[in-house]
Amino acid sequence: MTDAAEAAEVRRSRRPGLSVRIRLTLALALLSALALTLVGGLVFAVESSRLHDQAVEHADQEFAEFDQLQRTGIDPETREPFADLRALFEVFLKRNVPSDQEVLVGWVGETAELVSLSEHRELARQRHTGQPDPAVADAVTARLETGGDVRVETSAGDVLVSVQPVTHTRSGESGALVVLTVFHESYADLRSLMRTYVLVALLSLAAITALAAWQAGRLLSPLRRLDATAREITVSDLSLRIPETGNDDITRLTRTVNQMLDRLEHAFADQRLFLDAAGHELKTPLTVLRGHLELLDPDDADEVAQTRQLLLDEIDRMSRLVNDLIQLAKSARPDFVVPEPVDLNLLTGTVLAKISALADRTWVDDGSPDLVVSLDEQRITQALLQLADNAVKHTDTGDEIGVGAARVDGQVELWVRDAGDGVPEQDRERIFDRFARSNVRAGDEGFGLGLSLVQAIAEAHGGVASHRPEPGGGSRFLITLPLEEDSWPAS
Repeated sequence: MTDAAEAAEVRRSRRPGLSVRIRLTLALALLSALALTLVGGLVFAVESSRLHDQAVEHADQEFAEFDQLQRTGIDPETREPFADLRALFEVFLKRNVPSDQEVLVGWVGETAELVSLSEHRELARQRHTGQPDPAVADAVTARLETGGDVRVETSAGDVLVSVQPVTHTRSGESGALVVLTVFHESYADLRSLMRTYVLVALLSLAAITALAAWQAGRLLSPLRRLDATAREITVSDLSLRIPETGNDDITRLTRTVNQMLDRLEHAFADQRLFLDAAGHELKTPLTVLRGHLELLDPDDADEVAQTRQLLLDEIDRMSRLVNDLIQLAKSARPDFVVPEPVDLNLLTGTVLAKISALADRTWVDDGSPDLVVSLDEQRITQALLQLADNAVKHTDTGDEIGVGAARVDGQVELWVRDAGDGVPEQDRERIFDRFARSNVRAGDEGFGLGLSLVQAIAEAHGGVASHRPEPGGGSRFLITLPLEEDSWPAS
């Protein structure tokens, strides 16, 4: 990465941005505002529809009463038939008093002949011109034959014009009964209600936003502690942990991070111990090399030859150590093992044939089941050879060493047992640690990495390596592997 790119990356990392708390609060506030707006719009639409339906219902009621009077055809006061349409309208308009928001109009021919008493009567007859409001006149004229309802804008505001055509049977006159419903006052009340709703909604939104900010801060406080803890953690001090409170997702995240820190602390501790032990193991041969080279007399051919052989032995020893370290490092790679179907009988037989040449011991085949399992044959063979070599180092000539396998409780156990010295009880918990050694015999030049490598191979297969003392003395080292579902009996 160039200097310019690095500088740009630093600038991006330092660029201030909205915190998660602010983003959560804004998101909740926006969602709440949207919900309150939708509710307000829905309330307004429902109330507007209700006012319209109510006006239509009242108009239909007026029409029903007019129809009843028209069907009788008799003036209730004079007991005489109505002479014409005007007389019919006069009686009806006298007997029906409209509400403050209604105007009843008797429309004869092409004009409004009669208008009931109402504060909005100028809608049907303007005071100065004597003509009805143009919008009303146009709406009525268009529906003199068909009837119906329509909303129009007039000088008095929004008006529902309801028209019912009328024909006088005796005179043959035609006209219409018109009901005008003015929504000004109703909508004034509705707008007042909506203003109150807006005020309450704004106060509620402010309360919701404040509560969301407080709750988001409380919920995200473990993340802030996580950030602070992460800033304080150093390679030399991994002991800090985040307090765990509650039982929610953030708490589970906190618990997971603490577990990760535990693993990191153990890993760094193991790494330091590993480096210290590796440095100690390498320091000895290097010191030997340096000491002999400093004291070497180049003119003495015999001494040069002896020193050469000694230095080559030390170099071979360091090579073995480096090779073991490389094998342990590779064990962490996903391709360290390549499982394939393996016949356990053939595997233990092959291993027994190979290890029988290691030393003069009584090699015993403990048997194995007729079972094909999925494992890396080379790695498991390497582990069993290492266990056999370890058994040879802790036994004498003629001692018994057995190799076998068995199926136990849905698992497969492979083992190497010996009748040697055994492992002291105080060392049984650490013998699989790197550079750990127990009961070191004379001539044993191992580094304490063999059992560590066996453990790594077992873990790479999803299993574990373990030790079990033999009843009659000696040790049994086991590699326990899970039995895969695709295992089957050998044919």
